[in-house]
Amino acid sequence: MSTVEVHCVRVYLTEHDKYQRLLAHLHDVEKVRGVTVFRGISGFGQNGHIHSAQLIDTVLDLPVVVEFFDEPERVDAIITHLRELVPPGHIVSWAARLEL
Repeated sequence: MSTVEVHCVRVYLTEHDKYQRLLAHLHDVEKVRGVTVFRGISGFGQNGHIHSAQLIDTVLDLPVVVEFFDEPERVDAIITHLRELVPPGHIVSWAARLEL
């Protein structure tokens, strides 16, 4: 089995942040290898506001994590482009190995 060095990226948003725009950008413009969107049941950010769903909620604003990986050089360029779409402090990235 061989391995390839990649970088993983997580973008932390809420449903209110229109993560679909980010997803479309990663698919149509950046053409990353793949993307997964995780929907949280509860969470809070730097401002301390808790995002969660209650039975009486009609409009959901749950936490959303958009995760993808690609070659390190591509990820560096993609993160530069994402700064226009994502608020500061919402992107986390790290080096990883892809098992082939």
